[in-house]
Amino acid sequence: MSVKTALSVRLLPWFFTPFFLLSCTPADPLQHFSGPAQGSTYNITYWTEADIKATDLQKQITAELDRIDVVMSNYRPDSVIEQFNSNKVSTAQQVGAELVALVEDARQVTQASHGCYDLTVKPLFELWGFKADKFNQPTPEQIAETMQLVGMAKISTSNDNMSKANPEARVDVSSIAQGYTVRQLALLMEKAGINNYLVEVGGELQVRGKKPAGQPWKVAIEKPLPGDQRLQKIIEVQQDEPLAIMTSGTYRHYFDANGQRFSHVLDARHGAPVRHNTVSTTVLIDNATFGDAWSTAFLCLGSADGLKVADALGLKVLFIDQDGDNLQEKSSQALAQSKAVVLR
Repeated sequence: MSVKTALSVRLLPWFFTPFFLLSCTPADPLQHFSGPAQGSTYNITYWTEADIKATDLQKQITAELDRIDVVMSNYRPDSVIEQFNSNKVSTAQQVGAELVALVEDARQVTQASHGCYDLTVKPLFELWGFKADKFNQPTPEQIAETMQLVGMAKISTSNDNMSKANPEARVDVSSIAQGYTVRQLALLMEKAGINNYLVEVGGELQVRGKKPAGQPWKVAIEKPLPGDQRLQKIIEVQQDEPLAIMTSGTYRHYFDANGQRFSHVLDARHGAPVRHNTVSTTVLIDNATFGDAWSTAFLCLGSADGLKVADALGLKVLFIDQDGDNLQEKSSQALAQSKAVVLR
């Protein structure tokens, strides 16, 4: 459901991923299973002293992934969200309380990001050619026309219903749904009595507890440059409480045209790709759903405006800006002062 790339649970330098789980020693009693999910993959790594049948746990995880996919996948026409999008009506449509709650969570991030982040930008994504992977430079008139379909104010919710002020408007939850999925899978792990785990879906992850022998979970962020799979930063998690680590980047999906680089990240306020030099954002937060949305929102805002928002809200965020071949890291105040993680 997301344009973000996947995460590997091993240190595989040839694998195209924004995150790597640093490899463990062969003696570690870690359990692991994985599989396809939401157009990408999922990976579960955990250990427990409880008597838990791994095959039963994997069936529960797979069932939950399938259930969420039917509700939230924008890539299958029979999903609840795509049925809502395809019905060209302004009357209320029943979509379920779960999807309504997710849209309202996203609305909070839209408001806090001053409208930069928005679930309704899909028509702009298509206008600029990112869906077809063929650059299109729209005219100001085309942008203005398409903007008639954009804006969370055009989407209303009530109980388990949603409606569109413009029947042609569409909602794309891919920028928040994988974070929500991570959160749901983590809750399943905890319900099973597992308090030491790493859950990852499509590059979004949450950890809790420690590895065996009290070792902290370590996650590394890939250097945000095209064709470069070296490590940029290692995040060593010190806390035992759940921590979601979410990243977004501009360096995998962009166009170079007319001497300019056009990012796939679109500013919903202007109807155009962002023009700042922030190429990666990583959010560390207790709620994976909001972490997913915020990583996209901060990538939209860029470090200059994003740091102001992050500091005002007390969010832990790492921005990486690019100046030519040079990368510059910028941490929010909450991240710089945090004892929950160590950045190396």
